[in-house]
Amino acid sequence: MTIAWEVPGLPFTLSPSSGEVWTIDEATATVTARADAHSDIFIDPGADTQLNAESMLNAATLLGVPPDGDFQLSARVTAEFASTYDAGVLLLWIDDRHWGKLCFEYSPDGEPMIVSVVARGVSDDANAFAVDGRTVWLRVSRMDHAFAYHASLDGRRWRMIRFFTIDDTSTPASIGFEAQSPTGDGCVVSFEDIHFTRERLGELRDGS
Repeated sequence: MTIAWEVPGLPFTLSPSSGEVWTIDEATATVTARADAHSDIFIDPGADTQLNAESMLNAATLLGVPPDGDFQLSARVTAEFASTYDAGVLLLWIDDRHWGKLCFEYSPDGEPMIVSVVARGVSDDANAFAVDGRTVWLRVSRMDHAFAYHASLDGRRWRMIRFFTIDDTSTPASIGFEAQSPTGDGCVVSFEDIHFTRERLGELRDGS
């Protein structure tokens, strides 16, 4: 039986990949996840086969189907980084070969970074900018059939990270949260200040 959770700030329910990983503090409207060791959502584009030792689809997720039409989902993400590629993620999911991640991720140089990954059969991987600290705001928006990723250092001024589409399928897109620790023993991630609006994004480039 699918578990349906109500998350403060969202008008639709979300289902966890594992109820033991996720917690919701309704008093503070905070969603927290403890990522399992060696967990990720990534399909290596350089591998001989699409699923090999460098590819994983086992990260903790908390996902639901939003209402039809345009929307914006944002959250303040805080990560207790410990190992390379630890991350808190806003996740857009269609199926295990079609999805998109907007990540607050720990780089190989030991820097928190904004990273985006989109899978259309296999994953791509694109770094945006480094963040001085362990908290950032992330936002995913839908505009007609396209999606936009933005990030912010203060929750007010937004920087565009990516504008893209994913191959059309018969499965409706789900959105929500993910926590990962591909090379490490786990990572605690919290999502606060969660907001959802069905208003269309006004200006793509500056995120207003």
